[in-house]
Amino acid sequence: MIILKDEVAELIHKLPDTTTLEDIQYHLYVLEKIQKGQKSIKDGNGISNEEAKSKLSQWV
Repeated sequence: MIILKDEVAELIHKLPDTTTLEDIQYHLYVLEKIQKGQKSIKDGNGISNEEAKSKLSQWV
């Protein structure tokens, strides 16, 4: 299991030297959303591809 602190440090080191604080905040936000989504799927709260396609077609 990857320690969160190490994952954040790795993320920051991969960003360009010209990265702003706002860029770092955005990347951390995206990382958090991905982790929450993965946990949700692992807990059985995800939806199938067919359900997602159906919902998307209703929005578009």
